[in-house]
Amino acid sequence: MDVQGLMVRAKELIAVFGLKLVAAVAVFVIGRWVANAITHIIEKIMKKANTDETLISFISSLSYIALMTVVVIAALGQLGVQTTSFIAILGAAGLAVGLALQNSLSNFASGVMMMFFRPIKVGDVVEGGGVTGAVKEVQIFTTVLITPDNKTIIVPNSKITADKIINYSSLGSLRQEFTFTINYSDDIDKTRKIVAEILDRNPKVLKSPAPDIGVADIVGNANIKMLVRPWVKPEHYPCINGELIEEIKKSLDANKINLPADSAATKVILVKEE
Repeated sequence: MDVQGLMVRAKELIAVFGLKLVAAVAVFVIGRWVANAITHIIEKIMKKANTDETLISFISSLSYIALMTVVVIAALGQLGVQTTSFIAILGAAGLAVGLALQNSLSNFASGVMMMFFRPIKVGDVVEGGGVTGAVKEVQIFTTVLITPDNKTIIVPNSKITADKIINYSSLGSLRQEFTFTINYSDDIDKTRKIVAEILDRNPKVLKSPAPDIGVADIVGNANIKMLVRPWVKPEHYPCINGELIEEIKKSLDANKINLPADSAATKVILVKEE
């Protein structure tokens, strides 16, 4: 083949593949612009919905990667590359990764749900996944809790969403309920005054709403059951229980008011703070 023939053949190849290359570059550039635009729209929508910043960043990045994958495949198609097998390989790889990371994907899905529906947020005192503590951070795969004894517990998100979540902070304040019994012959007014002074001295007990102290029931013919209802902030809930019970017991003993062995019982009620 002479030189002139080679030149003609080269020009034909350049004409054919040059057009394909231009088309591929155009698809890539325009596709990238569209991917950026769609990603920005997703970010704006999620920000307007007050979505967690961590989730916004993650979803935006994931969306951009998915869109750019489509763009690259489309650009390769313009160059004449058979993309059917390429897509099949990506699908098989995705399936293998999904099976290998099944537990992680479960935690991821739970994390996304928690960030969208926000049953808990940073600073809340919660009980979930068998742990009680203050929420330090809600991540994509795990939630970090700080326990009352200052331990850091990292709980998989799937464990938290798999069971009930008790949020002690969502309603603003908590009402503790203490019951204890005194002898039938003991002075009720004196007992009420002693307990009221203890509650008033404790800075963790709220002044408003005011604590409620009164008689709950008469137990048999020998004892009177007293009811105490102090209000506390959620962050004081884990420690206030033992503090008040101990101080009440010591003060009543000092004033010759004896408590039966099975006297004390407590529970917590969540009430919205007005």
